[in-house]
Amino acid sequence: MKYKSILTAILLIGTSGSHALRLEPIKYGNMENWVTRTVNESKVIGGKTKTIYEIGPTGTAPANTAYTNRGGSPWATSNVYAKVKGIVKGSGTVTSENVGGSRMAKVTTKMEEVKVLGIINMDVMVAGTIFLGQIHEPITSTSGPFAKMEMGMPYTKRPTALVFDYKVDMPAVNTRTRATGFSKKTLQGRDKAEVYVLLQKRWEDEKGNLYAHRVGTGRERYDKSVPLTKQHQLKIQYGDITGKPGYKPYMGLLSGDKAYYAKNSKGKLVPVNEVGWAPADATPTHVLVMCSSSCGEPFVGTEGVTLYVDNICFGF
Repeated sequence: MKYKSILTAILLIGTSGSHALRLEPIKYGNMENWVTRTVNESKVIGGKTKTIYEIGPTGTAPANTAYTNRGGSPWATSNVYAKVKGIVKGSGTVTSENVGGSRMAKVTTKMEEVKVLGIINMDVMVAGTIFLGQIHEPITSTSGPFAKMEMGMPYTKRPTALVFDYKVDMPAVNTRTRATGFSKKTLQGRDKAEVYVLLQKRWEDEKGNLYAHRVGTGRERYDKSVPLTKQHQLKIQYGDITGKPGYKPYMGLLSGDKAYYAKNSKGKLVPVNEVGWAPADATPTHVLVMCSSSCGEPFVGTEGVTLYVDNICFGF
């Protein structure tokens, strides 16, 4: 019996080890360190003082200043300092919260309200998002939100999965709201939180346009509440996945109005149009990671959808 118990233990260790991945943490992906920012909003819209946060070395940033990533942090958030026609506004949809004994990033869909001297009342639906890249502040308009986000970072490895802890709080409603500040409309259908990892092989033409082939894809959406889940593995599939089991249209190539932006060699933010699928054995040049409380178009979402994420790593 003693030898049988030892053999069983060895087999169990071997079985668990076969599913374990070697983890490569993404810097500041443990969500333990945050930069605190203060935005003193213009008196014409109420003069409130807002505190918003960024993922980076613990510290405080000067009030009412454009933020750039600190301490080598690769992370940006949907928290922004806006200055539109001289009017200063802050927006905060990303905070941190202790969940299960660990500090996690909390990204939430909210309705931002703007009231001007009690005369104009504008509502803007804003999703909570964290991503690899940076926001170029101050935000000066609500048009073309992707054009203000520099997406992705240089990366040449081929991980098997994106590994992270997560939790989802999903309101029991099947409607969304489209609120741009100029119009507000109720739409049918449940919004979803999502996490994705995309590997690209980028290049630039002589005119400064950026293009990419999709090297690897991992993308999933959550349409219901999910309890705290540790070391979840989002599998990355390589090459053209359109004919593979589990493929969904939202996993497809990003181009046109769906393209994200990056700086070209001239320092200008331009769209990165994905024009095809790379061979399955291709080496990427960049990686995109995003965690968001919404999967729809800009300014569309369900208030209260919340995604918590922590300990984000690449798994090999």
